[in-house]
Formats: sequence, structure tokens, C-alpha cells
Amino acid sequence: MRRILLALLTLFAFSAAHAQDDPLKVGFLYVGPVGDYGFSYAHDLGRQAVQERFGDAIETVYVESVPDAEVEPFIDQLVFDGAEAIFSTSFGFGDGTLNAATRYPDVVFGWGTGVARNQNTLTYMADFYQVYYLNGMQAAAASESGILGYVAAFPIPEVKRHINAFALGARAVNPDAEVHVRWLFNWFDPAGAAEATEALMAVGADAFAFTEDTPTVIQTAAERGYPSFSHYASMVEFSPETVLSGHLVHWDVIYADVIEKVLDGTYVGADLSDVDYFWLLEHGAVELGAEPGVVVAEPWLETLQEAIVVDEELGEISVHDLVLHRHDQMVEGREVYEPFAGPLFDRNGNLVYEDGYLPTIEDLVSMEFAVPGVVGPWDNEPN
Repeated sequence: MRRILLALLTLFAFSAAHAQDDPLKVGFLYVGPVGDYGFSYAHDLGRQAVQERFGDAIETVYVESVPDAEVEPFIDQLVFDGAEAIFSTSFGFGDGTLNAATRYPDVVFGWGTGVARNQNTLTYMADFYQVYYLNGMQAAAASESGILGYVAAFPIPEVKRHINAFALGARAVNPDAEVHVRWLFNWFDPAGAAEATEALMAVGADAFAFTEDTPTVIQTAAERGYPSFSHYASMVEFSPETVLSGHLVHWDVIYADVIEKVLDGTYVGADLSDVDYFWLLEHGAVELGAEPGVVVAEPWLETLQEAIVVDEELGEISVHDLVLHRHDQMVEGREVYEPFAGPLFDRNGNLVYEDGYLPTIEDLVSMEFAVPGVVGPWDNEPN
């Protein structure tokens, strides 16, 4: 009884403190500069959005360009400065975040794109795999060669999942499409991204997606008029004539939910080891579009409307209309349309998912195989 009373008093004291105009301090750690126009930039747009939404109830601070190996000292400083909730936004921040969380049990931590949790650390992801599938469809329709290029950061399950979805979407339009991959082993590498894009063009690629956090791939491909896709935030301004569509994120949707639950006490002192936000189109955490509200950029509308495919269920249909149809199905939920639903084989001919199998979130976040059509080296690929 004493423990229950003490817990209630602690929770009341915490809530009362914030009710008395003592703002909740929320820290954000970014792997790149906020001006990268990609991943870190999008996270900072989310930070700004929640600051505006919650007003004086919170105070947000951020640290940019944090090396993976230096996460813990930065967390120490944020806690010393009064942060009560900290978002570590990058996959590479995991070890440092989990270690620090054990030292600060009263702080709520969120590991972005993470795969492990503990008592006071939740994981969160606004995942693009559905949108990559839709953009793969569009890329295949816009490509003349049938060879698509993908400039990838690191060979981790998240990036592999996105490449696979892009390839599956491409082959839904062109069964012979290939997705050639070049790895950067870096999230932020403009020079490497330019070189990789040139190398992909040299083997015939004429439509591009990427996970490098600058508009470099877009700008390099644009020199030859090749289409590409906005990454995390709108990149139309860097090449209005060649950005076809894109995958846009709304990190604020997740941040707002977490912060709300910290403010109302739900996550304070709670066991967060089972709290995982893997939010998709149905949650409003991601969006298909070259820029917000623009699914297909005007210069590419006619191309997609004139590209006709035959769907088993819908018959003859334009790629444009099929993309919108699949999008609407995904918004309804994964059980309505799932790109990775079985039967699914890997590129080595192995059956990965049986007919009718709906992969779990755990299946998706631990994905290591490569699907048919993916061309290039692939770390940890199953035999």
C-alpha cells in the first residue's frame, strides 16, 4: 500500500510541476546537420511542429551531427541541462542510448529506427516501405531502360526493406525491372552519392531512389533529365522538372503522441520495453508525394497516365490509377494490401513467406534477404 501511495504521489508531483508552467524539456539528437534537407532536416521539422503544438508546455533542444560513438556524452549533457525526454533519432545511436538509459531511469528515451528497448526506452519508426513500393511502380513506368538505381546508406534491415519494396513495386509494373544498388556506408556523403549515381547511370539506370541525406542524387540524375524521388522532405526545389514523387515523413505525429503521454504521466515510470511505434500510411506518419499534397509532380502525370498495365483484379489500368488504388488500400491497413505478403521468394529462389502469410512487424524490421530484381552486393544475405 505504501508503494502504491508513493507512486501516486510521485506521479501527482510530476504532473503538477508541468501544470504549474514548468515546461517539459525534450532533447533531440541528430546524426546529420539540420540543413541536410533529408533525414535530420525532417526530424527537426517534427521538433518544430511539436514545439508549436504544445507551446509553453514543452521546451525542445537539439544537438546536430552527433557521431555514433559520442552519443552518451551528449545524452549526459542533455540530462544535466534538465531534459526529461530524449529522442535519439538514428539507428547508430542505439548502444549509447540504451546504455545511458540505464543510468537515467527517470528519463523517457526514444530510439528512432531502433530494434531494442528497455524499461525506459521505447522505439519508433515512421516507415517508408509502403511508399517505396508505390514509388517503385512509378519509377518502372518512367524508366526506358528498365534499370533503376538505388544509392543506399548502410546494409541494415531498414534500408534492405526499402530497397526490396522498391524492387517489388517496380516488378509489379515491369516484371523484368532491375534495381541496381550502390552502398555508401554513410548517411551523409554528397560526394559519394554523386559518384554512386554516376556509376549507376553508367550501367543504364535511368530512374533513382536513395537513402543518403542530401539532394545530391536528385541533382546528379537531373543533369540527364532522369526522374528521382524526394527523400524524407520535399526536394522539388532542387529539380522541379525531374522529381517525380517521393516519400515524405511526418515525425511530429509520433513525437506528439509520445510527448502527450509523457505530459499526462502515461509513460512516466512505466515499463516501455514493449512500446514500439512502427507507424505507416494508415497512421499518417508518412506520405506519398513529391511535396506535401502532390502525389505525382505535374511533369510526370502524363507519363504515368499513359503507362498501362494489366492487374489480375482490376484489369487494364494506368500506373497512375493503380498507384492511387494501392495507396488507398494501404491507408486502410496492412491486412488490405501488403507488398511483402506471401508467397514471396528471395532472389536466390528460396521461399521466404508461404502463400497467404502476412509478415509480422518483427519480420519486417529484421529483414535480411533480397527479392528478385535486386542487383548488387548484400551483406548478411541468407543462402
